[in-house]
Amino acid sequence: MLNTMLANDIRQTLDHFRRSVDQLFEPGYGNTGRAALQENREWSFSPTLESAWTDQALHLRAIVPGVAQNDLKVTLNNNQLVIEGERKAPENWNRDTWTQLAYGKFYTAVTLPTGLDVDKLQCRLKEGILDIDIPVSEARRPRQVQIQVGEGQSQKSIGA
Repeated sequence: MLNTMLANDIRQTLDHFRRSVDQLFEPGYGNTGRAALQENREWSFSPTLESAWTDQALHLRAIVPGVAQNDLKVTLNNNQLVIEGERKAPENWNRDTWTQLAYGKFYTAVTLPTGLDVDKLQCRLKEGILDIDIPVSEARRPRQVQIQVGEGQSQKSIGA
């Protein structure tokens, strides 16, 4: 799980760097941002992800501001959770607008660890936050082990 989250962090950093360079050179070279979308080019990115574990579940959070439920899709394929969709540019968007948000199609895939009950996966989208809860299967949950005391063990005397 750590490797997957590290790879996502690197990909997001590179996406942010690419967008910054695109915006830097846009006045001289054009064809990025909204203009690229109007020319049917894809400007894809990966949404920011957070993860947290409890004894009961794996909690994932994707930050997708401005994305409507109809523009978002979550799928499971083997042990991969795929989040994809599109953040559409505002109606009044033009080439002179500066932003740090990426618009266009986005995609990210998370490799899920074993021991999760993916049949009980739940997704909720509220105010640009996609919360995904995947319960840990009952067999993998921590449980307390009973400790038995002394009976049935033979004791040897010391010094005899």
